[in-house]
Formats: sequence, structure tokens, C-alpha cells
Amino acid sequence: MAIDLEIALFWRKIVSSVDGLVACLDELTAAELNWRPLENANSLFVLTAHTLGNVEENLCGVLCGQMVQRQRAAEFSRRGLSALALQQQWQTLQHRIADALAQLPQAELTRERLHPRRGQITGREILLVVARHAAEHRGQAELTRDLLVATRAKL
Repeated sequence: MAIDLEIALFWRKIVSSVDGLVACLDELTAAELNWRPLENANSLFVLTAHTLGNVEENLCGVLCGQMVQRQRAAEFSRRGLSALALQQQWQTLQHRIADALAQLPQAELTRERLHPRRGQITGREILLVVARHAAEHRGQAELTRDLLVATRAKL
């Protein structure tokens, strides 16, 4: 089954944002991956882990009805030694989601389902929320990386 054109449009935007976010991890040391510009800010590792968790929960779980075990609060305390695990997670998740979305009928965009934090929400709203969320965190990650590079240059 070919993916619906509207679903494909949302998916392309989500992939573009997450690809950009994951690219922010390239060539960083463990210390840089876990660096926070402020004590209460998120590191690049956390931003990526959290975004991947959000994408999986919303698209695989809420939209496509697959079983997803997410520990949202734990995402904010994650640390990593390298970007490899998150890069591999994104590659695997992309294939899983693309396969699921290819099976999703267009009518699912207007059907409401229960979201764990947002209440009743349509399939289209889920796609919009995920696209917006991923784009926001990509921008946040790009700014965080810029601050990291500026800090590194002063050392």
C-alpha cells in the first residue's frame, strides 16, 4: 500500500526535523553531548532522546496503535557516551514508522483517539503536534550546539 499524500507530507517534515536534530550530535565528545548551556536546560543528548521518544509514542503508539513502552520523565536524565545509539535508534524508528504509515488509511486522519496527555485528538492533529514538536527541538538543538561551539572556542 502506498502512503497517503497528506500523511507523506507530514512524515517528510518530521523526518527533516529529526534528521537535523540528530545531525547536531555529529562529531561531539561525550562531554559535549551531555553539556547543558544552563543548569536547568537540556543537553543535545536529552533533546534527541526526548524527541525520538515523542515521535515513537505519538506515531507508532497513538496514531498507529502499536505497543510502545515510553518513560518520558527518564528521557530528561539520559546521558550518553556517543551519538551512535541515538543515530541507530532513529534509523530503526524511521523504518518502523514508514512501514506503519504506509498501512494507515487516510480516514484515520479524522478519527479521534485518546492521547495520554492531550485527551481526544485526531490523527491529523497527532501528525501536526509531532511535526511542530520535532521542529521546535531541532531549533533548540541548533542553538544549543551553537552555544557549545562558542563556549569551546573560548577555552
